[in-house]
Amino acid sequence: MPIGRRVAYLRVRRRLSQQSFADRLGKSKSWVDKVERGVRSLERVSTIRDIAAVLRVDASALLGRDVQPAGVAEHREGVARIRAALSAYEMAFGRPMDREVMSPDRLVREVRHAWMTFQHARYPRLVELLPALVAEVHRAHSPSPEDGRAALVEAYRVTAALLVKLGEGSLAWLAADRAMSAAAGDPVLLACAAVQLGQVLRASARAGPVMLAAASQIASGTPEEMSLRGSLLVQAALIAGRAGDDRVVGELLDEAAELAAQVGDGHDHHRTAFGPTAVELARVAAAVELGDGPQAVARHEKAIGRDGWRGLPVEHRAAHLIDAARAYLQTDDPANAARVLLRAERIAPAEIRDRPAARDVVAQVARDPDAPPTITQLAINLGVL
Repeated sequence: MPIGRRVAYLRVRRRLSQQSFADRLGKSKSWVDKVERGVRSLERVSTIRDIAAVLRVDASALLGRDVQPAGVAEHREGVARIRAALSAYEMAFGRPMDREVMSPDRLVREVRHAWMTFQHARYPRLVELLPALVAEVHRAHSPSPEDGRAALVEAYRVTAALLVKLGEGSLAWLAADRAMSAAAGDPVLLACAAVQLGQVLRASARAGPVMLAAASQIASGTPEEMSLRGSLLVQAALIAGRAGDDRVVGELLDEAAELAAQVGDGHDHHRTAFGPTAVELARVAAAVELGDGPQAVARHEKAIGRDGWRGLPVEHRAAHLIDAARAYLQTDDPANAARVLLRAERIAPAEIRDRPAARDVVAQVARDPDAPPTITQLAINLGVL
């Protein structure tokens, strides 16, 4: 959007006429009109600052897409490095190692650190970490496939989880598929990998049977097993929601809720954060997929009051708030949609700034005439308005 049109948009949002806007700037109405139509350019920094002050936005926000959003180049380079790491097959051809393989204990710590970085929604940092981690698990897996298999599956899982966030669908599918292949023959590892596969393939109705098949291989004896089985049922339910099958959604989430009641809140078995609160958040997401905004809003407002809400990973909570914003939009409530988006941005800035799906929701809310100026400024800062 040209800067003149952006000025006009923000002026209307502030409910200012061209004349009143001109009066506050000490300019003529004709000057304002020419700026907004692009006939007159804005080149002086002092003038841009004056306009920003009247519009109550940051001066830099007026530049919008005239300046490439910060971090875009770094993001692309980071994803390219992850792609290169996933595409490395040196170990498969028996090439000599140029240094010692990382010890199993240290490798476990590195994988755990990667998951914690993801769950704290520090996506730019994780983009930096993953290429080296993927290379290390490849190195460890080659000489001892069985000993290094769990670390390999977990590294692929966290890679797929991150790439889903970044909107890199094809590359995320590759990582999830690698995890499934590496886990073959081990029902628990296979179920772990299938959780991420469900996230990758959520848009495909054909993925539902895969989730259910993986869930059927898992017993329901221990909290760890119930968490995996329940998480797969949740993924299958969300896939059914995307397909519009509300009956299947209800049945699967009810079954997941029974398992969650036995597991309880406050756990993170196999990096699933599965529990009663997580199932309630899944009901919100499913209702949004089914287009039932009122039900989604009601369930959201109840769910965030649960004791288990604060115990969920930051990433999980922020992702839910984006679902809640979509629910509020479905009920024609842009003010509350903006409120939850700004809350998500406060607790996990990268969830909003680095996730294309979240940026799309921000743009949708910001375009509503009744949205508050704070969300408009965020949208301009993100370069989506």
